[in-house]
Amino acid sequence: MISIIRLGVVAGTLIALNGCASITPIGDLLSNPARYDGKTVKIEGEVREAVGGMGLGAFQVRDKTGTLPVISQASPPPTGARIGVKGRFESLFTLGTRSLAVLREESRFTP
Repeated sequence: MISIIRLGVVAGTLIALNGCASITPIGDLLSNPARYDGKTVKIEGEVREAVGGMGLGAFQVRDKTGTLPVISQASPPPTGARIGVKGRFESLFTLGTRSLAVLREESRFTP
């Protein structure tokens, strides 16, 4: 009986942890782009330099480790807003220690 209870507690913990995917620092994405290329990640930060029109948008998200452009199929959030974005990371190219990459937005959340 105790084994069944322990198994239930372990299973519940794993399910809860799976639903709480962690936030990836932008600096980690940019310093190791090959590791994250094509993977879905979550970032949080402040919206910088947002532009949009006709229902499409692009904006930058800056956290304390770096800044990453986000491509969106929706209007961009207001500049200065605090936002969380889930999306597919795409490393476009790396030259020396500098990487150019974007996040293709899948959804937004409030941090």
